[in-house]
Amino acid sequence: MPDIAIERRSFLKATLLAGGALAIDARVALAGTAGEAPVALNAFIRIAADNSITIGAKNPEIGQGVKTMLPMLIAEELDVDWAQVRIEQTHAAEKLFGPQVAGGSRATPVNWLPMRRVGATARSLLVQAAARKWSVDPAGLATAGGVVTHEASGRTARYADLAAEAAALPPIDPENVKLKDPAAFRIIGTSIGGVDVPAIVAGKPLYGIDVAMPGLLHAALEVCPVFGGTFRAGNLDEVRKMPGVRHVIVIKGNGQAESLYDGVAVLAESWWVADRARQALDLQWDTAGLEGFSTDGYAAEAAARMGAKPDAELARHGDVEAAFAAAARVVRADYSYPFLAHGTLEPQNCTALVKDGKVEIWAPTQNPEPGRKLVAEALGVPPEAIRINMTRSGGGFGRRLMNDYMVRAAAIAAQVPGTPVKLLYARTDDVRRDFYRPGGWHRFAAAIDGRGRLTGFKDHFITFGQDGKPIRSAQMSPFEFPAGCVPNLAYGQSLLATNLPTGWLRAPGSNALGFVFQSFLDEVAVAAGKTLPDLMIELLGEPRDLPWLPNAPALNTGRARGVIDKVCAMADWGKGARLPEGRGRGFGFYFSHMGYFAEIVDVAVSAEGEARVAKVWVAGDVGSQIINPVNAINQVQGSVIEGLGYALSGQAITQVAGAVTQENFHDAPIPRIGDVPDIVVEWVITDNPPSGLGEPALPPVIPALVNAIHAATGKRIRSLPITAEMLAG
Repeated sequence: MPDIAIERRSFLKATLLAGGALAIDARVALAGTAGEAPVALNAFIRIAADNSITIGAKNPEIGQGVKTMLPMLIAEELDVDWAQVRIEQTHAAEKLFGPQVAGGSRATPVNWLPMRRVGATARSLLVQAAARKWSVDPAGLATAGGVVTHEASGRTARYADLAAEAAALPPIDPENVKLKDPAAFRIIGTSIGGVDVPAIVAGKPLYGIDVAMPGLLHAALEVCPVFGGTFRAGNLDEVRKMPGVRHVIVIKGNGQAESLYDGVAVLAESWWVADRARQALDLQWDTAGLEGFSTDGYAAEAAARMGAKPDAELARHGDVEAAFAAAARVVRADYSYPFLAHGTLEPQNCTALVKDGKVEIWAPTQNPEPGRKLVAEALGVPPEAIRINMTRSGGGFGRRLMNDYMVRAAAIAAQVPGTPVKLLYARTDDVRRDFYRPGGWHRFAAAIDGRGRLTGFKDHFITFGQDGKPIRSAQMSPFEFPAGCVPNLAYGQSLLATNLPTGWLRAPGSNALGFVFQSFLDEVAVAAGKTLPDLMIELLGEPRDLPWLPNAPALNTGRARGVIDKVCAMADWGKGARLPEGRGRGFGFYFSHMGYFAEIVDVAVSAEGEARVAKVWVAGDVGSQIINPVNAINQVQGSVIEGLGYALSGQAITQVAGAVTQENFHDAPIPRIGDVPDIVVEWVITDNPPSGLGEPALPPVIPALVNAIHAATGKRIRSLPITAEMLAG
């Protein structure tokens, strides 16, 4: 929202309380009159003279629909018609708006009550203003469609006519404002299209890549192909003489991938000129000690370590050795998965202007505040001297939780003060300068007794770490299912070194762990003469809470069973219908990000090894309320498509001599339209607070796919990505 609606007209204090809940105290500092200019009731709401309502959307929009969803919560409790609402993206200012993060599927659980209270407190102020104006009891007033009505006298007043008086009233404690009964919702629970869709369809500028302003220079940045390499020398003067080149700048880094690596930036009046000149650079880098890292080397070391004792024990319950000694049958299998890139359609970019000791940034970031801190440290300016304007992102998937592009753009702009600079990664830059989902290896063993019960379970997990701790996104919880449901269980972990920077990819950790655990449990189920849904229900037992992650909600076995039963009913699982040869169905379940999802995949595998997914059934429990149904279904469908892409599109990052070898979508592919199956989504509504759903629908689809392939072919897929060679014949 514009400055006049925030800094000059309102003040919002937001603090995180225990349990992650927000307490918001919205107080108006200054307000105009309805006849002069729009009136700000708080940091989020501005009322215009024509009774239109501008609502600020505070979180980054990365395609997850939050720019529509959060204002829906405010508008519902404000009691206006959606047709009256105009939405504006706020800038980054947590002191005004509270946390502004797009990640972890946290937007709904964090903002469900606070954003409703923002609308409810504003509505209460408007009702008080009308009561004072008419000298009546506020209890006798009603609101609807942006109008206050005194039913006894028939008097009405538009919000616009009351806004100035309401803005001058003492603040209201949001905790004490009564919220609507869900039965009275008129906006929440209805399908509303994304507010940016018309502009996207029309090709209007919305994204970071679209930022333009007078005098802007475009920057192409070259860094060492080997992560962590430092700049030594190059033909900089020669490139400076090329036509159209304005500057060639050396950036001295701090050795941190999320902040600054050494680099050389070429600036020109068009990105094409800058990039062509960048390609003419002949640079020398110091890569001593960094060239020994490779995909083949990791695999060889993991294989050697797999049979040894784990470096550390993550979990141990019961007498594991005794359970295996007494087992009627033991199932063993090794699973693995590769490093993955994010593959956002909009490459990383950022525009920065450094002038008079201040920094202004335009960035498609998922998490602006850490970027502010990194820029402040890199440039030696106070954080309050930095303004971050959040643009729409052309995909995030966790990549834009890291703000390297923001720091690099600011560092370049600092060397040409007063000139705005737009840094844009080429597609190859984007693939080779990612923060990758780390790979991993698992050696599983399961003990089954004479009655077909799972009595023992072991996993030796090998991943990447430093100083005895897993690196970012390589962690596994000691409570990973089936922990808590098997009496004798041991999880161990060993760590390998890498120079690849890692980061969160959609459904972090879960996107890999769901594959290996649910796929291996399908093997266990078959060995025990059961289906995986039957084994899961047996293990889950009666409804109860199981620990999941430290300081996070527990896994409720009753809710888990609810989605398992639902998806089996949706797909007629177990009804005995025979499928054609080469056709199979598989099941997967996972709990993550507070969401419960069970999925069944129907796949056909040809004799040549081509796997085609025909249909996916999805059952989800994300609590008591689906805020925007059409967007919720789109989010789940996107998760399913992305998960299938991890498995079937050939996605894998390989490393040779310390550098990533992939270049573009031809060797780091993403799913195409023709790959998308029919995806049916249904909800299990439960009496629990609403939670997010952009991520938890992804993990179950991968094991459901590979379990379906086993049902179709008898072949077990224990490593990703799936290739035709694995399935042919």
